[in-house]
Amino acid sequence: MLTLLILLVALALILLAIVKYDIHPFLTLFIGAIIYGLMMGMPTDLIVKSISEGFGGVMGSVGLLILLGVIMGTFLEKTGGAIVIADRILKWIGEKFVNLSLMLSGWVLSVPIFGDSTIIMMNPIAKSLASKSKISYAATIVALSLGAMASHALVPPTPGPIAAAAILGADLGQMIIWGLVVSLITLIPLYFFVNRVVVKIPLEPQLIADEKKLEKKEFPTFFNSLLPVIIPLILIILASIANYPTKPFGESGFTKAIQFIGSPVISLLIGAILSFTLPKKFDRKLLSSSGWVGESILLAAPVILITGAGSVFGKMLQNSGVGDLVTSNMSDANWGIFLPFLIAFALKTAQGSTTVAMITTASIIAPILGQLGLDSETMKVFTALAIGAGSLCISHANDSGFWVVTQLSGMSIKQGNMSHSLGTLIAGVTAIFLIFVLTLMVA
Repeated sequence: MLTLLILLVALALILLAIVKYDIHPFLTLFIGAIIYGLMMGMPTDLIVKSISEGFGGVMGSVGLLILLGVIMGTFLEKTGGAIVIADRILKWIGEKFVNLSLMLSGWVLSVPIFGDSTIIMMNPIAKSLASKSKISYAATIVALSLGAMASHALVPPTPGPIAAAAILGADLGQMIIWGLVVSLITLIPLYFFVNRVVVKIPLEPQLIADEKKLEKKEFPTFFNSLLPVIIPLILIILASIANYPTKPFGESGFTKAIQFIGSPVISLLIGAILSFTLPKKFDRKLLSSSGWVGESILLAAPVILITGAGSVFGKMLQNSGVGDLVTSNMSDANWGIFLPFLIAFALKTAQGSTTVAMITTASIIAPILGQLGLDSETMKVFTALAIGAGSLCISHANDSGFWVVTQLSGMSIKQGNMSHSLGTLIAGVTAIFLIFVLTLMVA
């Protein structure tokens, strides 16, 4: 109880410092993580290790993606390329269905790609669509983030679902099929939540000044505007297929090349380079420290630092033994399909990482599948999905995804909690209800 009390106090102090006293989230999260570690009696060398692993880990996996995504987004915005894409999408689907199109886009793209990467890459389009359709920017980016989260936690080949399926011995093919079904149906209440609740949050996109001054004749073509976005996605999807255990592309030099250029960092670098072709009259000064690239680095720095600090806090929680505490108090309960959901729910809420929550929960549940009545081939699949449902909720201050959404959009912490965080709770609860019904019908 003391450990849980310390955790709740630490979270409350962090949120209070950010929301009430307007202290910068980076400073609050970073210092809050250290204070939490000291309060928990963690060895000082473990605290230092948690800081370096948490910050260093996210810099390698997410930091470069944020920077390259912001560079690409800046060129799309300043050249009018994002407006061109937004205009075309609005013509295809109409202004009434902007949020649906972004939610489905996020859902599709996050099957092969990390959810954070999808949000970063699609944010310029979400921003432009919000401006063009005159709806809240909070609604467009949250529709995108919730669509991305749904498939990220439930559909392989993202790391969490693949790892959970492997640990439990669940059939990957069934996992993909049922994961697609559950995650797609989960989008229905999320869409109504965004359209009825989030859309009421007042948030206007802060478009770059130069974009407003551009005339349409200076805009790049739709095809050229789409290339920086679509090429990285195609490369990442191809690399994901190449990495399948069955090795569909074989093990040739071509496969190795696809795996290299299809890695998120390299593919986004290619996307950023392609965005350099968008200006009607290219000036190499755009790539200088005082040009658009320099401006992008200034825009990306706060997002990267806050995301890194959130990761430090998450790593401190992991190394403090919160996971062991949660699981030791819940693993003896006989709640069937709801036990893996609840353990993953608790771990995700406590330490922030969807993948960590899924892998940890699967490792705990695997030895007791028989006792829980979850050891049939079909139930193993639904157990893995239940873990994914639990790991959806709740994305808040210790999750890098939360900070990516709020910092890119300019949402306040309170607005982020009432939109993105609440949405992930709705997603997780909806998903576990669907999974439970499916177990009654199929298993």
